[in-house]
Amino acid sequence: MTLRPVLASLGLLALVAAVVVALTGRPAPDVGTVLADPTPSPSSSASAVPGPTPTPAVTPTPSPGAEPGAAPSPIATRSARLEDQPAATPVVAPASIRAPAIGVDNTVVEVGVDPDGLMTIPADVDEIGWYRFGPTPGAPGAAVLAGHVDDRVQGRGAFFDLQRLAPGDEVTTTDTDGASTTWVVTGRTTYDKVSLPIDELMTREGTPRLVLITCGGDFDRTARSYASNVVVVAEPLRD
Repeated sequence: MTLRPVLASLGLLALVAAVVVALTGRPAPDVGTVLADPTPSPSSSASAVPGPTPTPAVTPTPSPGAEPGAAPSPIATRSARLEDQPAATPVVAPASIRAPAIGVDNTVVEVGVDPDGLMTIPADVDEIGWYRFGPTPGAPGAAVLAGHVDDRVQGRGAFFDLQRLAPGDEVTTTDTDGASTTWVVTGRTTYDKVSLPIDELMTREGTPRLVLITCGGDFDRTARSYASNVVVVAEPLRD
């Protein structure tokens, strides 16, 4: 099922990553998607790699002020062969999240975009999606994790009680290498879906932040959608 900025399904969270962030419930256990920016961040791998090119020939020239007849100073060159390039820094994805205050201890899975440029959402309401084209938790900018509030068939979602997470509560994310980061909640806000501050929530710049999003507010039975989004923001715990 495809979710757009105006969503029409029960209990399915939907997050718009560049134009509109919108999370809703879904009426059936099919996978939901939302509009997203399909352009990978600098940390993601390129979809195509050019073949190796030969190193260009360079004719050395004498250094300024060199005596006549002196050997020219060498000019540094760098190989253009792929095998000689420095290895890219691997992206370590989040693997799980814990929020003891609301009983969250769930798996985090990577989500991206489908061929239509829509962000995919985990089909399992117990899983939480990390938007892999944004920052990883702990990197500069806002790492976005989105989870279901509930589902008509599967019941309560991983973020069913996200609206109870309060400033001062701690959240821990653990990555696939086993390293953990502890975060402290600094704010919780409920927004009308058309009023989400996209620039603030989806930035790749600034200090590291963790942004947790689900749907909330009143449920519109006609539109089969929640009216609002619950957004929790956390910052790394300082020693």
